[in-house]
Amino acid sequence: MALVRRSAQQLLDMSDRLHTVLREQARIQFESGVGAAEVRSWQNSLPAFLTDVVEAGLGHVEVLLEHKLPHNPKRVDVVLCGTHPRRGTPSYVLVELKQWSSAEPAGGDLVRVPRYPEPVLHPVEQVRRYCEYLVDSTPALAERPDAVHGLAYLHNALESGVWRLSQYGMDEYGRLYTMDTRAQLVDRLRALLDTDPATREAASRAAEDLLNARHAPSKPLLDLAAREIQDREQFVLLDEQQVAYSTVLQAVERARTSRTQTVVVVLGGPGSGKSVIALSLLGELARLGRRAYHATGSSAFTNTLRKVAAKRAPRVKSMFKYFNNFMDAEPRGLDVLICDEAHRIRETSVNRYTRAEARQRARRQVTELIDAAWVPVFLLDEHQVVRPGEMGSLREVTAAAEALGCRVEVVHLAGQYRCGGSEFFDAWVAGLLEIGRGRARAWSDLVTREDEDFVVRTAGSPAELEEWLLARRAESGGTARLAAGYCWRWSDPVVVDGTKVLVPDVRIGDWQRPWNAKPDKRVPDAPESHYWASDERGFGQVGCVYTAQGFEYDWAGVVFGPDFVRRDGRWVAQRQFSHDPAVKKADDAHFRDLVRNTYKVLLTRGMRGVCVHSTDAETQEYLEKLAR
Repeated sequence: MALVRRSAQQLLDMSDRLHTVLREQARIQFESGVGAAEVRSWQNSLPAFLTDVVEAGLGHVEVLLEHKLPHNPKRVDVVLCGTHPRRGTPSYVLVELKQWSSAEPAGGDLVRVPRYPEPVLHPVEQVRRYCEYLVDSTPALAERPDAVHGLAYLHNALESGVWRLSQYGMDEYGRLYTMDTRAQLVDRLRALLDTDPATREAASRAAEDLLNARHAPSKPLLDLAAREIQDREQFVLLDEQQVAYSTVLQAVERARTSRTQTVVVVLGGPGSGKSVIALSLLGELARLGRRAYHATGSSAFTNTLRKVAAKRAPRVKSMFKYFNNFMDAEPRGLDVLICDEAHRIRETSVNRYTRAEARQRARRQVTELIDAAWVPVFLLDEHQVVRPGEMGSLREVTAAAEALGCRVEVVHLAGQYRCGGSEFFDAWVAGLLEIGRGRARAWSDLVTREDEDFVVRTAGSPAELEEWLLARRAESGGTARLAAGYCWRWSDPVVVDGTKVLVPDVRIGDWQRPWNAKPDKRVPDAPESHYWASDERGFGQVGCVYTAQGFEYDWAGVVFGPDFVRRDGRWVAQRQFSHDPAVKKADDAHFRDLVRNTYKVLLTRGMRGVCVHSTDAETQEYLEKLAR
């Protein structure tokens, strides 16, 4: 989907107001619109590039502006749609426009631009990865990948100002042009797109084919784990994801050559690709022969990764650790320690099994993790803290790193790669739960296009919600799970007719289902708690935040319990209805934040859609109003 679609000549004719049209379309299609900087970039870049396209004799080609990649929040600045001059088949040129007048390589595929606070991805690498992603996720293009081409155009820069960027490797998916290589840009466009005006109808059909193409979703995380560690199949990382990946690899090289310890913090919301980055790094570091471990504070996540990634290679299992495994680690004994889900870092690693002598010398857990590697990497989302004592934050990590004399580098991830890559759903959840400055809006007010990838629904009862999940699963063959707030007791299994069975603790009216199995309490025909989200037998049990966090499935069902309800137009957290013994110990303000974060986690597990229900009538009315 694109914000605006016209022929190049039509767009050039309206170039004086094109940025206004794009801004209005963005306001309609995106909940929060776009910033002034992006509007200025449209105003400055598009007329210059469209002039070049028209002067190349390509005024008839179809142009998609701000084209959203499938199942992904990223947008390509320009896609030119036409026919190939020799083959007569559809031809697509993806274009990234930059206003930079100067830039310097920052090592590997990173670039430093004046006035930018953080390094950014080389524009050639940026557009190359857009091309690769589009081909990978569009079966029709995967059959003819030579139909797609990419280029980056620095229309304000002279070759002399960015000449070192020009030394970067070029190919069909990524080439670089500047103001003084404009003639070469024109030649390139003419070589890829037919200049005959008679091909205008074919160009329009090419655009239609691209906009209406069937898309395959990105590889699910657990499939990626198996492929990345065993089969070495790289996931295509985009923009800030690749910046984070490259920042870590550069820090590893810096540690090798100058013995510099660098802490890398990667910040991003649910579905922004943190775990994909972690697994991609783990696979690459293993291939490079570097000493690297992956660690989390989640038993379910770690156990599942061990099971999936090590399925055919048991030794791989040892690469997945817990945060509290590093109390006695050798200082900088590892090249890299990848701390995934780092918001779950706790004050100390001490637990009831810790020996007395170890308790006496215990340090803060974040300090232990930093001390264990030359390059500790922390991937975290401060809005996913769901238990008291979880304290992983940018502030905590930075303070600990600086106290140890470490260099600190921060990368911010943007966008939502889960939930169909829907920017709308990100905004909808923020508004629904009153997170940040987002305002509550009905889903239908946000989604104005029929081709929106993500589905939001409500159900009048848990039985109806379960039926919806079953129907979606039957239609698509995908995975579905039902999860709920921790508002019902969680019993041990009982023996019935000589067989252990789960107790149907979650009771709502005449509907009842068991929670997922307890850790180390195995029950026939039900997965262990670690595998509730990944084992197909998990359907039929109700999951909680501790078994859902870190995972994804196609269709998510979420039951809001009486611990979080609407009263007089605002959310109220009701401690008396919580059955989570840890969370109940928090003070009132912290309790509310923890419960709200819990529902944010549950709402953002689905890849293709979510259906919600509340046990409270007033809250259900609110959900129905916003999900319509």
